[in-house]
Amino acid sequence: MVSLQACTTLGSTTNLLLSSQKSRVMSINRPMTYLKKPMIVVPKLPNVDITKNVVIEEFNGVKTSNPFRNSSPKNVQKNRDDEIMKKLYAVLESIYDRIEMHNNVKEQRVEWNSLLLNSINMITLTGATMAGISTMDDGNLALKLSSMVLFMAATGLVVIMNKIQPSQLAQEQRNAVRLFKQLKNKIELKMSMTNNLTGKDVEGYVEEVLALDRAYPLPLLGAMLEKFPETYKPANWWPSKGSSSSYVVLNKTIENEKTRVAGSGNGWSKKLESEMRDVVDVIEKKDIPDYVRLGNKALKLNKTLAVMGPLLTGIAVVGSSISVHGAGWGGVVAAVAGSMASVVNAMEHGGQVGMVFEMYRNCGGLFSQMVENVESTLEEVDYEKRENGELFEIKLALKLGRSLSEIRDLANKLRENKGVVNEFVSKLF
Repeated sequence: MVSLQACTTLGSTTNLLLSSQKSRVMSINRPMTYLKKPMIVVPKLPNVDITKNVVIEEFNGVKTSNPFRNSSPKNVQKNRDDEIMKKLYAVLESIYDRIEMHNNVKEQRVEWNSLLLNSINMITLTGATMAGISTMDDGNLALKLSSMVLFMAATGLVVIMNKIQPSQLAQEQRNAVRLFKQLKNKIELKMSMTNNLTGKDVEGYVEEVLALDRAYPLPLLGAMLEKFPETYKPANWWPSKGSSSSYVVLNKTIENEKTRVAGSGNGWSKKLESEMRDVVDVIEKKDIPDYVRLGNKALKLNKTLAVMGPLLTGIAVVGSSISVHGAGWGGVVAAVAGSMASVVNAMEHGGQVGMVFEMYRNCGGLFSQMVENVESTLEEVDYEKRENGELFEIKLALKLGRSLSEIRDLANKLRENKGVVNEFVSKLF
């Protein structure tokens, strides 16, 4: 009985141990649902290439707000374009200012011409009247002295007016306003049509502004253009491209013809190039020599009138001084000379001979610029670097006051007549 009870107790104990071990094994094999996997988020570093400049700045102790700053080529190009645009706007601002200044000075010098001419003629005619009246009464010393003083004042004013030539000065300012407006329109058009502007473009526009300043100066003292040069010279208001001998230019043209690829491109063709050379040939043989001839005539006339005016008023001063000492015929000389001086001054400054000379000078410069522009364009070997040929032809035709068909007919006539043509290229001037 005791042994049976012991066996029973041992069996139950064994069962308990087995059940406990089985439950432990089951608990180990069961998934642990009550433990969650921790979620660790690691930020992904941007794929940024740290440039050499950033490393150097960090090494030198320079604090940067963003070590991975964006220095892509697009942003660098954008900053460069912004700087160029700022410079172009600065050039435009100076051009606007010059247009306003030349307009104001032009109005001032137009008033100078009219006021000085009217004042001189009134003084001269008043002196001539007094000198004529004084011949009727030999004892009227006051009229004789007054006429002499008036003629002396008129002589001084005429010398000053002939020296500065207000009508010619006013025409210079008109030309400057027109050319500055052309430059302004060219820059604005270039800025609106393309974004490929470079620092060389800015430098070129600055040179054009400075060339216009030299060609048409604002001040009178020290910078005024010579009003009575020895011979006629056309105006030059564009930057010079350097002078070279005709031999060098000829050799360069021959080399260009050898290296140029046969055919056409960018609106250019061999026929169009030949037409442009024919137009330049006629300008150099007909138009430019004609304006040189007219300019020299206007210059001679202006010189003659500028000498005659003070000379006649000086004779009137001498006649008045003689009449003061009792010579009655001195008053007659003074009256006649004063009247003639008024006529001469009216012809010179009322007829604005100086303005006519400046107009011829400006037209000669326009033709010289056309010739230089065509030659420099044709010297360019690469067609793509030239201005479009069709557009170039239209611009040249409009400057000359002709249609495209008239330009081509002129070139055909020149070839048929073996380089001889009896008409001028320009129909505008």
